[in-house]
Amino acid sequence: MRYRPQHIFEYAVLRGLAAVLNVLPYRAALLLAWCLARLAFHVFRFRRHETLRRIHEVFGPGFPQGKAKRIAWLSLRNIAFNAVEMMRVNSIDRAWIDCHMPDFKNHIGSVHELVTQYGGVVFTVPHMGNWDLAGWACHRYGLIMFSVPGKQRNPLVNAWINRQRASGMTLLERGSGTLRQIIKHLRTGHVLAILPDVRMPLPDLKLSFLGGTANMGRGLAMFAIAAKVPVVPAIFRREGWTRHGFDHLQTILPDPSLDKEQDAKRIMEAVITQMEAAIRKAPEQWFWYNKRWVLTPLREDTPATQQPADLKGTPSS
Repeated sequence: MRYRPQHIFEYAVLRGLAAVLNVLPYRAALLLAWCLARLAFHVFRFRRHETLRRIHEVFGPGFPQGKAKRIAWLSLRNIAFNAVEMMRVNSIDRAWIDCHMPDFKNHIGSVHELVTQYGGVVFTVPHMGNWDLAGWACHRYGLIMFSVPGKQRNPLVNAWINRQRASGMTLLERGSGTLRQIIKHLRTGHVLAILPDVRMPLPDLKLSFLGGTANMGRGLAMFAIAAKVPVVPAIFRREGWTRHGFDHLQTILPDPSLDKEQDAKRIMEAVITQMEAAIRKAPEQWFWYNKRWVLTPLREDTPATQQPADLKGTPSS
């Protein structure tokens, strides 16, 4: 496969930065990321106007501009810190988790119990805090995680990100037969990690979210219904620079007395209700810069039949 010069350049910059960040002590690496984020936010104003517009869309036009800027800044800083931790993933072992996520071990036992009882779990984690820690932390504590990742435009960068994430989970490629693999994994004691707070490119479930209407995928709910496993919403949050909090929210079980479509909508509404409450409580923890902005409406002429049937409604990062 031949790569574009831009792809090679971006990949070289990424690997060079990763090499530097792995040599530096953890806090020094975060300081470098803080400086780069500060430059991007205040000098280059990276997506700042659009991010502030989104914050005001959710909280209203009367929301103080100073508070909106603080939310936007901390969200961008957190993205930079998340990138540092992804680049240093080989340093994230169980001792690191216990040191930097001290409450995690107090929650993970209940997830193990759910896996033992039902045979698997759908683990939903919105883009809050460092969401990639869900895979790494659960893996370090003995859970077998898997996911269906999205793809970056740069194939070299995409492959590198997948290698980093693969240290904490198995990655399944999209395509025919993926649904069967997902159900098989869920029925054999594995945990599906999925990001629910993205806008689906094709028509799916229209749900009330953050004061607007979001087109969200029902995939995670349909997987849970088909495999007869619970959905576990969880929230990761960054506390200061180096500590991470973890909240295991209310578990949602499929209801066999309901029609599958009704049950899928019920499950998704329960997931996003808890997710919205967490975002409104700590908006700086959320990824406001996501290109797939969840409240962007679909075009009226968007067809509904372009996605493989076995993965319709499956969100990805």
